[in-house]
Amino acid sequence: MKASAKDLRFHSKEILETISRGEEVIITYRGKPHAVMTPVKTEKSYDSGHNLFGIWKDNDEIKDVAGYVRQIRKGRY
Repeated sequence: MKASAKDLRFHSKEILETISRGEEVIITYRGKPHAVMTPVKTEKSYDSGHNLFGIWKDNDEIKDVAGYVRQIRKGRY
């Protein structure tokens, strides 16, 4: 679908509905294409099966997180 800059200003709701249906909208200015609006792809949630996911969860040093952070910051004060 093509829409002018004026259409974008006055009919933004309809254009956003078009995009939410998965269509691509080309925005024109003075008859020339200037921008393309496409739907946002949703990001995948983190997969716990990934090798780096939860890298610190089995670390025995940080069972007490608050104590671990205090120990790291001890040299700063």
